[in-house]
Amino acid sequence: MNVENTQVQMRKGILEYCILHIISRGEVYASDMLDELTSAKIIVVEGTLYPLLTRLKNAGLLEYKWVESKSGPPRKYYKLTDKGSKFLGSLTETWDELVHSTQMITSKPIA
Repeated sequence: MNVENTQVQMRKGILEYCILHIISRGEVYASDMLDELTSAKIIVVEGTLYPLLTRLKNAGLLEYKWVESKSGPPRKYYKLTDKGSKFLGSLTETWDELVHSTQMITSKPIA
């Protein structure tokens, strides 16, 4: 078994939650999301972000608007819909439960 594959799968499992959480703070440009995710070592490939944003938009969790840029083409800024906020709330409850459960298991000493 390859530890790197398992690590990638663990990161993929929380990527959607992290993206929704970033967007919940206010309108955000995809490049800024990518920077935050990369610095947190959650995502390192740009090609992963855009299809996920499209899927979340198509599911009604996100919406976007185009904003003119002074230094180039217009930029797409994302924000959560009401449905997206509720969805994020449910994911946060699940995340808190998972963190608690994982800490219960991993805090026990190794024999």
